[in-house]
Amino acid sequence: MVIAALDMALEGISIKRNGRLIHHSDRGLQYCSADHIALLNKYSIAISMTEKSDPYENAIAERVNGILKQEFYIDAVFDDFETALEAVDSGIHNYNYKRPHASCNYLTPHEAHQRNGKLQSRWKKESK
Repeated sequence: MVIAALDMALEGISIKRNGRLIHHSDRGLQYCSADHIALLNKYSIAISMTEKSDPYENAIAERVNGILKQEFYIDAVFDDFETALEAVDSGIHNYNYKRPHASCNYLTPHEAHQRNGKLQSRWKKESK
Protein backbone atom coordinates (compact mmCIF):
# COMPACT_ATOMS: atom_id res chain seq x y z
CA MET A 1 0.00 0.00 0.00
CA VAL A 2 2.88 2.38 0.75
CA ILE A 3 4.35 1.90 -2.73
CA ALA A 4 0.93 2.38 -4.32
CA ALA A 5 0.44 5.61 -2.34
CA LEU A 6 3.88 6.87 -3.38
CA ASP A 7 3.14 6.00 -7.03
CA MET A 8 -0.12 7.99 -6.80
CA ALA A 9 1.68 10.96 -5.23
CA LEU A 10 4.32 10.96 -7.94
CA GLU A 11 1.89 10.53 -10.82
CA GLY A 12 1.93 13.60 -13.01
CA ILE A 13 4.32 15.62 -10.86
CA SER A 14 6.56 17.67 -13.09
CA ILE A 15 7.51 20.38 -10.61
CA LYS A 16 10.31 19.58 -8.19
CA ARG A 17 11.17 21.87 -5.31
CA ASN A 18 14.75 23.01 -5.76
CA GLY A 19 15.21 20.05 -8.07
CA ARG A 20 14.80 17.60 -5.20
CA LEU A 21 11.96 15.98 -3.30
CA ILE A 22 12.29 14.65 0.26
CA HIS A 23 10.31 11.72 1.68
CA HIS A 24 10.19 11.66 5.50
CA SER A 25 9.02 8.66 7.50
CA ASP A 26 9.62 6.72 10.65
CA ARG A 27 11.64 3.53 10.35
CA GLY A 28 8.65 1.28 9.78
CA LEU A 29 9.40 -1.88 7.81
CA GLN A 30 7.25 -0.69 4.91
CA TYR A 31 9.45 2.41 4.46
CA CYS A 32 12.71 0.45 4.79
CA SER A 33 11.75 -2.24 2.28
CA ALA A 34 14.00 -2.69 -0.74
CA ASP A 35 11.11 -1.98 -3.14
CA HIS A 36 10.17 1.29 -1.43
CA ILE A 37 13.79 2.47 -1.26
CA ALA A 38 14.28 1.52 -4.93
CA LEU A 39 11.26 3.62 -5.96
CA LEU A 40 12.54 6.64 -4.00
CA ASN A 41 15.97 6.24 -5.58
CA LYS A 42 14.46 5.85 -9.06
CA TYR A 43 13.00 9.36 -8.78
CA SER A 44 16.06 10.77 -6.92
CA ILE A 45 13.94 11.44 -3.85
CA ALA A 46 16.00 12.11 -0.74
CA ILE A 47 15.20 9.73 2.10
CA SER A 48 14.63 11.24 5.54
CA MET A 49 13.90 8.96 8.49
CA THR A 50 13.93 9.28 12.22
CA GLU A 51 17.38 8.52 13.63
CA LYS A 52 16.32 5.73 15.94
CA SER A 53 13.43 3.33 15.75
CA ASP A 54 11.78 5.18 18.64
CA PRO A 55 8.19 6.03 17.62
CA TYR A 56 8.21 9.13 19.84
CA GLU A 57 10.95 10.65 17.71
CA ASN A 58 8.51 11.16 14.85
CA ALA A 59 6.27 13.20 17.15
CA ILE A 60 8.33 16.33 16.44
CA ALA A 61 7.71 16.09 12.69
CA GLU A 62 4.03 15.37 13.33
CA ARG A 63 3.79 18.43 15.62
CA VAL A 64 5.31 20.67 12.95
CA ASN A 65 2.92 19.26 10.34
CA GLY A 66 0.00 19.85 12.70
CA ILE A 67 0.98 23.49 13.26
CA LEU A 68 1.34 24.05 9.51
CA LYS A 69 -2.15 22.61 8.95
CA GLN A 70 -3.91 24.30 11.90
CA GLU A 71 -2.26 27.72 11.88
CA PHE A 72 -1.26 28.14 8.24
CA TYR A 73 -4.05 26.13 6.56
CA ILE A 74 -1.85 24.08 4.27
CA ASP A 75 -4.38 21.26 4.44
CA ALA A 76 -7.00 23.30 2.58
CA VAL A 77 -8.39 22.27 -0.78
CA PHE A 78 -6.54 24.15 -3.52
CA ASP A 79 -7.50 24.81 -7.13
CA ASP A 80 -4.20 23.54 -8.48
CA PHE A 81 -0.76 22.30 -7.54
CA GLU A 82 0.90 25.72 -7.95
CA THR A 83 -1.51 27.34 -5.47
CA ALA A 84 -0.94 24.51 -2.98
CA LEU A 85 2.82 24.83 -3.39
CA GLU A 86 2.65 28.59 -2.74
CA ALA A 87 0.57 27.99 0.41
CA VAL A 88 3.06 25.40 1.70
CA ASP A 89 6.03 27.69 0.95
CA SER A 90 4.30 30.58 2.70
CA GLY A 91 3.35 28.45 5.73
CA ILE A 92 6.89 27.12 6.13
CA HIS A 93 8.34 30.62 5.77
CA ASN A 94 5.97 32.04 8.38
CA TYR A 95 6.66 29.09 10.71
CA ASN A 96 10.42 29.66 10.52
CA TYR A 97 10.62 33.47 10.31
CA LYS A 98 7.49 34.94 11.93
CA ARG A 99 6.12 32.50 14.53
CA PRO A 100 7.81 32.55 17.96
CA HIS A 101 8.19 29.13 19.60
CA ALA A 102 8.14 28.38 23.32
CA SER A 103 10.79 25.71 22.74
CA CYS A 104 13.11 28.43 21.36
CA ASN A 105 12.68 30.90 24.25
CA TYR A 106 9.94 32.63 22.23
CA LEU A 107 12.22 33.30 19.28
CA THR A 108 11.47 32.21 15.76
CA PRO A 109 13.45 29.16 14.59
CA HIS A 110 15.46 31.46 12.30
CA GLU A 111 16.34 33.77 15.20
CA ALA A 112 17.20 30.80 17.42
CA HIS A 113 19.59 29.37 14.84
CA GLN A 114 21.43 32.71 14.68
CA ARG A 115 22.21 32.53 18.41
CA ASN A 116 25.14 30.85 20.11
CA GLY A 117 24.78 28.79 23.23
CA LYS A 118 21.86 26.98 24.78
CA LEU A 119 18.41 28.59 24.65
CA GLN A 120 16.18 28.66 27.68
CA SER A 121 13.25 26.31 27.13
CA ARG A 122 9.84 27.70 28.08
CA TRP A 123 8.02 24.35 27.88
CA LYS A 124 6.05 23.35 30.91
CA LYS A 125 7.90 20.65 32.76
CA GLU A 126 6.07 17.49 33.70
CA SER A 127 5.99 16.68 37.37
CA LYS A 128 7.48 13.31 38.25
